[in-house]
Amino acid sequence: MGRKVTVATCALNQWALDFEGNLQRILQSIEIAKRKGARYRLGPELEICGYGCWDHYYESDTLLHSLQVLAALLESPVTRDIICDVGMPVMHKNVRYNCRVIFLNGKILLIRPKMALANEGNYRELRWFTPWSRSRQTEEYFLPRMIQDVTQQETVPFGDAVLATRDTCIGSEICEELWTPRSPHVDMGLDGVEIFTNASGSHHVLRKAHTRVDLVTTATAKNGGIYLLANQKGCDGDRLYYDGCALIAMNGCIFAQGSQFSLDDVEVLVATLDLEDVRSHRAEISSRNLAASKVSPYPRVKVDFALSCREDLLEPPSEPIEWTYHSPEEEISLGPACWLWDFLRRSGQAGFFLPLSGGVDSAATACLVYSMCRQVCEAVKQGNQEVLADVRTIVDELSYTPQDPQDLCGRVLTTCYMASENSSQETCGRARELAQQIGSHHIGLNIEPAVTAVVGIFSLVTGRRPLFAAHGGSSRENLALQNVQARLRMVVAYLFAQLSLWARGACGGLLVLGSANVDESLLGYLTKYDCSSADINPIGGISKTDLKAFVQFCMERFQLPALQGILAAPATAELEPLTDGQVSQTDEDDMGMTYAELSVYGRLRKVAKAGPYSMFCRLVTMWKDVCSPRQVADRVRRFFSKYAANRHKMTTLTPAYHAESYSPDDNRFDLRPFLYRAGWPWQFRCVEDAVVQLESRGQQDLDGVD
Repeated sequence: MGRKVTVATCALNQWALDFEGNLQRILQSIEIAKRKGARYRLGPELEICGYGCWDHYYESDTLLHSLQVLAALLESPVTRDIICDVGMPVMHKNVRYNCRVIFLNGKILLIRPKMALANEGNYRELRWFTPWSRSRQTEEYFLPRMIQDVTQQETVPFGDAVLATRDTCIGSEICEELWTPRSPHVDMGLDGVEIFTNASGSHHVLRKAHTRVDLVTTATAKNGGIYLLANQKGCDGDRLYYDGCALIAMNGCIFAQGSQFSLDDVEVLVATLDLEDVRSHRAEISSRNLAASKVSPYPRVKVDFALSCREDLLEPPSEPIEWTYHSPEEEISLGPACWLWDFLRRSGQAGFFLPLSGGVDSAATACLVYSMCRQVCEAVKQGNQEVLADVRTIVDELSYTPQDPQDLCGRVLTTCYMASENSSQETCGRARELAQQIGSHHIGLNIEPAVTAVVGIFSLVTGRRPLFAAHGGSSRENLALQNVQARLRMVVAYLFAQLSLWARGACGGLLVLGSANVDESLLGYLTKYDCSSADINPIGGISKTDLKAFVQFCMERFQLPALQGILAAPATAELEPLTDGQVSQTDEDDMGMTYAELSVYGRLRKVAKAGPYSMFCRLVTMWKDVCSPRQVADRVRRFFSKYAANRHKMTTLTPAYHAESYSPDDNRFDLRPFLYRAGWPWQFRCVEDAVVQLESRGQQDLDGVD
């Protein structure tokens, strides 16, 4: 009597609209699952077309090509003798659904549409799909002719049902459904479902893995059962990085953990688990059994197939393991680096160009490229042929095998220090030293002739010459002279990105990397169309606090002593004249607030959804030991005034890796106006009224003291 089931889940690096590549990766994952003895294979959400198709879901082409891939899967001998569970969009009665299509030996068993759609933060599923709202109900789905020709079926069940195999019962959840207050796995488990599957398209955010793992382990601890979670991994063409973390759990314990960050395009996890463990776990929870006796039944699709073998007594079951988490610093070193690798290999470019200023932000960006090179060398060492083929294409050398990260970094990263008359020798030296230690091809140049020429044009036309504040100029003149330096750096960066390889006799162009952190972007502390304007920005979703911790981590883990001086130096834009050769301008002085404060404002504004008055109310207690109510009000007013004045800059932000839940990226994530009444008169008046009340109450308290 068989009772041990062998099941597989996977993480795939799918690419939006890459139907050819997506099909090959799905087939490869099924092949690996079968080779490891699995009888059920689960794949990520919408894996056939790639999750991030966005408005391409409206196109009939996307539906057509998804069906063509499904037909190829149904016909493939690879998919025989294993239940395959794949994700794709399906049109039913002119309504588009996000579905699981479950099939066996060329026959579709069930099409299960998603019932709770993700529609917050970066997700817009309700824009493209409709949730299936008829709980525990199915109807007939008339298959398109191209699928009928393959399956010889006219209709298949479509809706909220479960699979009853010869030995167990299997039910689907799709991504968001695990996160809802009333997850389907609860009622499915009460109705006798023993194996839950969850196909996800879940992106990386710092410190998020804990939540995902806790949800799965709690679900199976309370209700008993086996839980398989599949997820996409990699950059599928946008700002998000899907971070794998496929897993298999049973009865509150983890039995298989997939990597969170990896350059492997296909990763398959397999576990052999005993169904009797599920049954005995459930047997002693009397409250669960009482609820189970009252639950409404699910429609069952009978499947003449078993996940277990008749003779499995000697089959060793999988052992539980402890989940290992990355620290936030490790997450930063791995996630954006993997995202950069996907972007580079899929863009057709030959490497990256990075303006390296000698400050923390550009140094962190350089470290991410170096981390990417380390991961590429490690993947090649482990025998990853796809990575080897990709790296040879990028460096345009068919016999090249990367072994040393510094050597690879010299081939794919060009760094450039762009000095002006306001640059110090210290920052120039720090940039050069870091470039030497990571191995990048480094250029030092001076943009002062270009600055002089551009300002000269203005003076020639107007007859007036602007001056820095240090030389007696107004704030308008001072700002304009800073901005012309910053913008010329962007122009020079793009010129060198396009032609520096040509000048060296090599093929291709370079992607320009930006390095504005999430806090500076939030406040708009950057020049529009300066070096913050680039092709992509791997740190644009990471706070300054986390970046400093990451740079400290790189100094120790990667043995890069140059980072010590960079960390110790005050953050500065170096756009104003030096005083006796020393930097006189610092970022925090310019902003009128610290980076630590900015992180707090950012989280309150986006995560806690606080306007000026709500933010004041929160901070007046949070900062009561260090600030008076009047000081808190002044800080809140300063933040919102600068935020409103600079919000327009968010419309031109370089596409950035999304790592933080308070990202100000207005194109996808932070959908707010970019033209505000910067004085916030009504809101600030409410803050002022509250301050006056608090101050008068404080005065009364003092008056009452003898």
